[in-house]
Amino acid sequence: MIKVKINKDCSIVYIMVNTTARIKRGGKHYEVLVDLDEALKFRKGEGNINSAVLGDAVFHNLKSGERCSMDDLDAQFGSNVFEVVAEKIIKSGEVVRTEESMKKNQDLQYKQVVDFLVRNAVSPEGRPYTPDRIMKALKEARVNVKNKPIEMQVTEILDQLSKVLAVKIERKKVKLLIPAIHSGKAYGVVKEFKVKEDWKNNGDLEVIVEVPSGLIMDFYDRVNSATAGSVMSEELK
Repeated sequence: MIKVKINKDCSIVYIMVNTTARIKRGGKHYEVLVDLDEALKFRKGEGNINSAVLGDAVFHNLKSGERCSMDDLDAQFGSNVFEVVAEKIIKSGEVVRTEESMKKNQDLQYKQVVDFLVRNAVSPEGRPYTPDRIMKALKEARVNVKNKPIEMQVTEILDQLSKVLAVKIERKKVKLLIPAIHSGKAYGVVKEFKVKEDWKNNGDLEVIVEVPSGLIMDFYDRVNSATAGSVMSEELK
């Protein structure tokens, strides 16, 4: 993340947002100074360690400047090479988010929900809602938008939203027969939309789901991926 500061002479200064990546091992804290955006990218397998870290030392306490000994690093990380240790701290530990970063992420999550509802939701009379009206209703209902895909929380969101705004979403009802060998993995996909389930004696799962029409193609893709394409489906009226 880059902050922009405009000086009195109108020149622009770009400022990186620094934060801490940290982990606790063997009863001690291990911390490195990182660039927030680059560290978050690196956690996802993007970017590189050299862009993520700032400096070349590992600390027990960054603020006080208490550095870790080489022996401590060897004992807890199997190496005292800074880049190796920093990578393990960033990927296995915690990258501390700033308040600004958390607000930006929350705003993005709300925007994704608003965009979905604008495309798929209407009033009981069939009239569409504006983005502003939906956002206002989300705030009024204090809807808790979580940091996970919309399809995994849409039912919960609609339940909360309906307290202040009458919303109707066209849904498709589908019956699925999932082979026993894939039922465990596939259950995580279908449970958010499950209306009825029936476990067969051979371990197969027959389940009826109701999926918002705007998510149906993505839903099929996810179910097919979870079952290696072996699921049998039938749309119901």
